[in-house]
Amino acid sequence: MACDLSAGRLIPCKDVVGGLDAVYFINYDDVTGYTYDVTNTDVIETITGGGTINAYKYDLKGDSSFEQTITSDRNNGTTMIEQTLNLMLTKQDLATHKQVKLLTFGRPRVIIKDRNGNYFVCGLAWGAEVTGGAIASGAAMGDKSGYSITLVAQEKIAANFMEATDDAGLATAGLTVVTG
Repeated sequence: MACDLSAGRLIPCKDVVGGLDAVYFINYDDVTGYTYDVTNTDVIETITGGGTINAYKYDLKGDSSFEQTITSDRNNGTTMIEQTLNLMLTKQDLATHKQVKLLTFGRPRVIIKDRNGNYFVCGLAWGAEVTGGAIASGAAMGDKSGYSITLVAQEKIAANFMEATDDAGLATAGLTVVTG
């Protein structure tokens, strides 16, 4: 049967941390396909498109998170993964304000870099949608002034790992990383 298990798992070392370092937004229509690693067919090696594929990098610090929730229904015979990306962007400015507006209108694919150096693709098949958030100035002088944004994607499978280990690896994968 195609869904039989094929490996076990030992208790891993305690050498990881939580949190995200960066996200990279890719306009949905810029991507036409993916090439997977020949040896590990769950890992994305390259991303293809009809032209230049820009990956707009947002550096993160603080409380941004990425969570994937599995929903499986035996009666319906369905399984889906809901991918939720919560972003905290500090400091309001005109350029970010405009990009947040565009982000809420689109449905980008999102590459997520966690603090362990892993890269994942969120919204692989259908993109991710902004489902909520806030633009806040805070009340006290020490409060956050910035953006809280929630993006949600619903996919058939969990977010794939990418072979990339840094921005140069994303370039090798076919992306042009755009910063600041």
